[in-house]
Formats: sequence, C-alpha cells, structure tokens
Amino acid sequence: MLLACILVLVLVLVLVLVLVLVLENRAPSNTTTAKRGYTIVSSCLPYPPKSPPAFQSMLRCCFILTWFVSSPVMHSLMHSAMLTGILTSSGITWADQPKFETEIRPILREYCLDCHGATEKPEGSLDLRLVRLMVQGGDTGPALLVGDPDASLLLQRIESDDMPPGSLKVSAEKKKLLRAWIEAGAPTNGPEPQSIGPGIPLTDAERSYWAYRPLAKPPTAIPIDKDRIRTGIDQVLAESMPHGLQFSADAPRETLVRRAFLDLIGLPASDEQFQHWMELADSDWYEQLVDSLLQSPHYGERWARHWLDAAGYADSDGATLADAERPWAWRYRDYVIASLNQDKPMERFIVEQLAGDELAGPKQGDWTQSQIELLTATGFLRMTADGTASGDNSPEARNKTIADTVQVIGSTLLGSSLNCAQCHDHRYDPLSHEDYFAVRAVLAPALDAVAWKTPAERLVSLITQAEAELSAQVEKEAQAISVQRAAKEAEFIKEALDKELMKFDEPLRTMLRGAYESPAEKRTDEQKMLLDKHPNVNISPGVLYQYLPSAAEELKKFDAKIAEIDSKLDLLHRQVEKAETQLPTDGRMVA
Repeated sequence: MLLACILVLVLVLVLVLVLVLVLENRAPSNTTTAKRGYTIVSSCLPYPPKSPPAFQSMLRCCFILTWFVSSPVMHSLMHSAMLTGILTSSGITWADQPKFETEIRPILREYCLDCHGATEKPEGSLDLRLVRLMVQGGDTGPALLVGDPDASLLLQRIESDDMPPGSLKVSAEKKKLLRAWIEAGAPTNGPEPQSIGPGIPLTDAERSYWAYRPLAKPPTAIPIDKDRIRTGIDQVLAESMPHGLQFSADAPRETLVRRAFLDLIGLPASDEQFQHWMELADSDWYEQLVDSLLQSPHYGERWARHWLDAAGYADSDGATLADAERPWAWRYRDYVIASLNQDKPMERFIVEQLAGDELAGPKQGDWTQSQIELLTATGFLRMTADGTASGDNSPEARNKTIADTVQVIGSTLLGSSLNCAQCHDHRYDPLSHEDYFAVRAVLAPALDAVAWKTPAERLVSLITQAEAELSAQVEKEAQAISVQRAAKEAEFIKEALDKELMKFDEPLRTMLRGAYESPAEKRTDEQKMLLDKHPNVNISPGVLYQYLPSAAEELKKFDAKIAEIDSKLDLLHRQVEKAETQLPTDGRMVA
C-alpha cells in the first residue's frame, strides 16, 4: 500500500514538472499566475530579479511545485492513492468501493443493531442506523470520524473484539471492509432521511433480495441440440461449466431403468417391469418410462414425505407426556399424497392449505367431497405440537402453538425463519417485528390465544344427513328392544319372586315382599335385616337363571337382537369419521 502511494506521488510530481517547463516556454509571461507568484517570491530572495533565465525558470518551477504539493488538489490525489491501496489490500476495487446501504449496513444489522437501533432506547444512546447518527455518537462521544478509521470509536471497539459482546465476533474481512468504508469518507448511496421511525428500517434493496423475487428463467446462449443439451436444465449446467468440461456419456439402459424407479417411486422394478423396459424398442422409451412412473400412486407416497416433513406431520399432539393421538391426521397425509398424484398446481396446493375453509364455504346440507378435501387441506395449520388438550392449556402453551405454526409457514413457503422477528426485527432477513405480527394476524381468527379451542374442539363431523337419520333410526330401534327386554326381565323377576315367597307364611310373606320392593336407599333397618336373614328372596337379574332357567333363554334372544343392532351402530360410527379443519362461522374463522 505504501509503495503504491509513493509511486503515485512521484508520478504526479514528474508530470507537474514537465507541465511547468512547457508552460514556461509557451505561456505569456505577463499573464500567468506562476509569473505573479515568481515576482513575489523573488522579491524575498537575496538574488536580484534580473538573474539568468535558467535560474529564473528553476526558481519558478520550485515555487509552483511547492504550491501544488500543498494545494487541496494534491491532498485529494494523495488521499485517493492511499485509499486505493487500502481498498486493493482488502480485495476491493475503486469501482466497487463500499457504500453504507449495500455493504456496511448489513454488517451492522448482523452484529450491532439489535442493541444500537432495534430498541426504543439504544444502548449507550448510540444509534447506528444512519451515518449521521454515528457521527453524532452516544454517551462516549462520536462513534465515527469520517475519513479517520483509527480515531473512530466504532471501528476501535470492533477491531479489538470488544464489540459485539459474546462469542460471535466480526470477521477479519468485514473489519477490513469497515475500515475501507470509513477511509473512503463513509459514503452512502444517496442522501439520508431527515427522520427515522422506531426499529430497523428495511430498504427497497433488502426487500428486493433475490430469494423474495419471482422465479425467472435464466438467459442462456447455448441452444438445445437434442443430443447432449436436451433440456433447459442442461442449458444452464452447460453454460456454467468450466471451459473444456463436458457432460458424461449416457448411463446404460439398465442403470437408467433402476435409477428412474428408485428416484420417482422409491421402489425397485419387478422382474417383469425391468424386462419390459429393457426390451422396449421405441425411441422414446425413456419418456414413456418416466410418464408411467409419474402416474403410479407410489409417486405421491414417495414424494409427499418431503412436504409432510417440512409441515411437521405427526400422528400425535406432542408437547406433553400424554402425547394424545391424532386420529384425523392420516386424512391430511392422504390429501398431500393425492395432490401430488393429481399433479395439482403448486399455487393451488398452497392456497388450499392456507385458506381451504374459505374456499369450501359454509355447509349447505352435507359436506361435498370437494369441501371435505379443502377442509382437510387446512390440517397443514394443525401439524405443530399442541398440548392444550393433554395437560397444558396455559397462555404460554397456546402462544407456543401459534408461534410454531407461523414458523412452519415461514420455513415451508418463505424459505425464512420468521421466529427471529417475533421479538425484534430479523437480524439477517428483510423481515421486521411488525411483519411477523402481520403474518400472525392472518391466523388470529383461527388461532386465537384468548378464545382458544383445544384439538378435540376443532373436530368437525363428516356424517351425512342420511347417515345421521339412519343412525338415529337404528338407535331408536335398539332402545325399543332394550325397553322390551327390561319389561320382560321385570316380569320374569316378579314371577320368580312370587314363586319364592310362596314358601313363607303370612305375615312374613307380606313383610318380605314389602322389603324387596322398597328402594334400597329407603329400606328400614328392620327390612334390611329381614332380607339378610332370607337371602333367597334377593332375586336380581344376575341370578334370575337360577330361579327360572327358561327365562334366561328368553332374555338371550333379546340380547342377540340388541347385539345385532349394536354392530350396525358400530359400523355407522366407523363410517362417520372426523377431520380437523377450519370453518367460517358467524363471520369468524374457527378451527
């Protein structure tokens, strides 16, 4: 760096000397600034003004060189030379010298702004969100002296690793970048705002980060030739290859067949399948192979697991030791599998999972198959752990479930961890604290931490009106038979009691009947003693067969009818499955 500065300085001095000599011979002596300067200087010298011309030229050159070296122009040139050396040693060229918004602010955002900009009252009253605020400084004075990195407190604390606190420190490359920026005069891309609101503002450049832009096909100059460059992916790969590198030769057909089966459906080809694809003579045999595998139901089963993993699919609620089962979860799993097998457009796939209840609309009669599919899709929002029905229905547990749901949305759909913005502006991504709660507000009607619904309360019955009527009819039939059986049983018990009481004389017979027919809780002590003394009078349904064997056989016929009806009810109940979902009710979305 020093050598570069010296070389630049020598070069400038030589150029100035040549320029002076040229002007000495060509410029009118009565009009140049150098002539006036020479006259002033020569009057202070011991040599007479009428010195030899060579001496006068030398003196004039010395004066102009002295003036030029001490002039602002020379200072600017020297400053530029030194800065060029600094930037070059840091791997930075003059053309891309660091700017605050593009290079420096991301460093401060990552390491500093949580304490010095994100909060309402910055630590040490030092706000690092704008260059002018750094120059203004905090409790210990200015943090930034433009053009003087060594005297800038900000760089001193960072280079000494005093800041940021903790184990995470600024890398050496970023320290060099900060030094070069300060040395360059702390430039910005444009004028800074006169005022700034709370939190860390997001620039248009940050919000336009490539990951948040629509996908676009990259331009390529390599054409598809149907030989080695067959698809757009081949074009991109070929263009990015180092010079001289080419695609490998096609794999043998045997390898392609096995690879396609394992990649697309996760299962090896059967012997018959393998033989078929090995012997097919059609020129487009490989395209036919891929199409057939994409139409296989196993394709959705294999690839659905990746989305289910991202969504946090689970067959139990988790969160607590009880870990209650989710008997409805398989419905959402099958929805994802079916969506892939139907080649459902990705946009539709996402919208159904986020707002399937809105697309389904209110129930009018029976749920249609389309409505059931849409409602099942919203299981995406219910895959996170939820222990509010398993022993922990606290406000903290409810908020944890909501935060985890927001996190799933961010990681699956935005490619970003939104949780960092739950407490403050995101440190790395262009997401503010306000953005986080804007996303959460979308879910608030369904996931309301105050008006909370436990998992069981979110279940919606899928029973049809016909099934409900049939179930009611069968239950009514079962109740009627139960009433008939109870009446017949009471008749048999009375018959057995009369037969047993005939063994006793009056008035004991009447006393025993009265004690037996009195409700147990209203019996007197005398009645209790009387029944204890004559236990054979205590005839109950459980011992009726001992008194009237024929009665027991008759009652078994009723039991058989009731069992048949119960089996019908059980079948109906198994058909009436439940799915967890969200439904609009009275203007509110409830899950």
